[in-house]
Amino acid sequence: MPRVQLPSGLRALAGDRAEHQVPGATVGEVLAGLVARHAALGPKLFDERGQLKRYVNVFVGEDDVRALELLETRVGADAVLVLVQAIAGG
Repeated sequence: MPRVQLPSGLRALAGDRAEHQVPGATVGEVLAGLVARHAALGPKLFDERGQLKRYVNVFVGEDDVRALELLETRVGADAVLVLVQAIAGG
């Protein structure tokens, strides 16, 4: 089953856990399953149109799926999705 690794800033919204196993065959299915379990993550990850927010990056293994088809990107049962929130400031 795919695993999702959350950055520290999102863990409090997901049971204070760094990693979650979530079923799904695509990045979109896995993220939807994660949000179904932890609804508070929804507004942090997705905009009002259901699109991944631009400051949330998703990596499958070492591949940045923003450069691919993003939510339609296929994942295997042993995939590790890493969510990374961009941080602004200066």
